[in-house]
Amino acid sequence: MSEPILVTGGTGVLGREVARCLLAPGREVRILSRRAKPVGTPYAWHTGDLRTADGLDAAVAGAGVIVHCATTLGAKDAATTRTLVEAARRAGAPHLVYISIVGVDRIPLPYYRAKLAAEEAVIASGLPWTVLRATQFHDLLFRGLEVQRRLPVVFHPAGFRFQPVDSREVAQRLAGLALGDPAGRAPDLGGPEVRDVTDLARLYLRARNRRRPLVPVPIPGAVGRGYRAGHHLTSNATGHRTFEQFLADRT
Repeated sequence: MSEPILVTGGTGVLGREVARCLLAPGREVRILSRRAKPVGTPYAWHTGDLRTADGLDAAVAGAGVIVHCATTLGAKDAATTRTLVEAARRAGAPHLVYISIVGVDRIPLPYYRAKLAAEEAVIASGLPWTVLRATQFHDLLFRGLEVQRRLPVVFHPAGFRFQPVDSREVAQRLAGLALGDPAGRAPDLGGPEVRDVTDLARLYLRARNRRRPLVPVPIPGAVGRGYRAGHHLTSNATGHRTFEQFLADRT
């Protein structure tokens, strides 16, 4: 039997798919989650919290690979990643695989800065490491539009384009990287199309059979300039599933 693989954030959109991709006969896949173990799960389950390190040493013990998908969606990402790195060092020298975002080093969003600091913690860890940056997930753009479903208009950032990628394709890439040798900075992963945000909003409204005026909202400062310049996009458009296909399945 191969060494266990630990997936942090294994109940989230991405972590759940990564764990599913990794599951195979003779391979132990562990989940680290703050949630209690569900009935009938095929995974080895560790309930713990990266913010407090509760349960962390037991989760990483003996793991050959750690796929770090957990996120706080805030500034604590760097701190929780450092906590994970410290636990991984105590456990040996597992291969640490981290998912990040295209443009974290060029767009000064607070969350992007935290992700970049987490990348740096992985790189400086002394452990074998791989970092994959991906563009925005279909799910994220969908939620940003769906939350406005009861409004009479749909707001969107003026002048922005996005290159949404399917979370399942990102999971497949992460699983492949986890099963391979440490790759350092892996090639970025982007969706197959770069679309103006107004086009994406129209696709959403059509899929939901709704009609709403689209209202552009100017985003000022360096963050807006970074997005309008396309620093969150990649020429490595190796994803296949489009936002339109995602909507067709989702709606």
